[in-house]
Amino acid sequence: MPDAILDDISHRRYNPLRGSWILVSPHRTKRPWQGQQEDASETDLPAYDPACYLCPGNRRAGGDVNPDYENTFVFVNDYSAVKEDQAEYQPGNLDGGLSSRLLRAEAVTGKCYVVTFSPLHNLTLADLPLSNILTIVRKWTELYTAHLSPSSPLAAGAGATTIPPQSHAHSVSKPNAQYRYMQIFENKGAAMGCSNPHPHGQIWVTSSLPEEPSLELEQLQKYRRHQGGVHLLEDYATLESEKQERVVFENGAFLAVCPWWATWPFEVMIVSKAHRRALVDFDKGEASLLAEAIGEVTKRYDNLFETQFPYSMGIHQAPLEGTNLEIEASHFHIHFYPPLLRSATVRKFLVGYEMMAEPQRDITPEQAAAKLRGCGGQLYRKRL
Repeated sequence: MPDAILDDISHRRYNPLRGSWILVSPHRTKRPWQGQQEDASETDLPAYDPACYLCPGNRRAGGDVNPDYENTFVFVNDYSAVKEDQAEYQPGNLDGGLSSRLLRAEAVTGKCYVVTFSPLHNLTLADLPLSNILTIVRKWTELYTAHLSPSSPLAAGAGATTIPPQSHAHSVSKPNAQYRYMQIFENKGAAMGCSNPHPHGQIWVTSSLPEEPSLELEQLQKYRRHQGGVHLLEDYATLESEKQERVVFENGAFLAVCPWWATWPFEVMIVSKAHRRALVDFDKGEASLLAEAIGEVTKRYDNLFETQFPYSMGIHQAPLEGTNLEIEASHFHIHFYPPLLRSATVRKFLVGYEMMAEPQRDITPEQAAAKLRGCGGQLYRKRL
């Protein structure tokens, strides 16, 4: 266990994945709460909602009609944040003056996909059986493969890099350019800004490498250089598996852990125990174990406060296109950032000191992991 004194005193913890620090204040868990409370997430949703833009057979906001899909369904977002075709932008005068130094901009192109997890309006990842989550993992892998650069070291073992013909499973076409990065993510719940309760995720593919994965990739490469070629997250998974202090769930290929440096109260990271760079590195057994880990984490979240637990989840893996050093330093992992703190209605806010100085948390990751470890078993909704 960490030094017992850290359970009672304020202290900082280092995040080697970002090269940053977080303030931990465990004594603040005793303070009374008279601030904002969220409405508990609605759990009594119908299996089909005729007004839902994502249900099978319904018309979306952009006018297209969804097919009667049976598993997952993928389509280009009707309101994409980035687009493949747009007016070309060239930076202005690069003469070294103040404007060229301080007022920088660059064009970003790409595609934004929506991935429904199920045709049923009321089934989240926590509700789905392993076979259905595995279907989602395979769809993520298929789309990652379709956008992967042929020159990437990953391409040799990734199979065909094409998107199959349009079908009930998806409504997408081959990208018209080679993009740099693919961000797979899910926002679950109104507290995380989700605009539609039908369980779904998103995939944004961009010509640039976004800020968060870029920071992590820099740290992963730095660790590998300084530690003789070993991998930061492989070492970290080994350490956490040995200590078991922050482990929430573990199987043969993956570790679900409340990281030593976690910012959010019940933050979890799923990390591959062996060095795996991206989805395409997993064999069939590992893909199934990944689906199991995702199901375990999301089910334990919902069981914790017996509610539809909100979170933002995102996969970090190797860029679609990059140098050999970037690809080889990458290590597949999934971040879960949930806002709930004390109950189904009390959430954490990143404000004040956390915006102006550095992140801060009250409950320790060790305490959070212990609570989540105790929430396994049957999903609470199935006992009602």
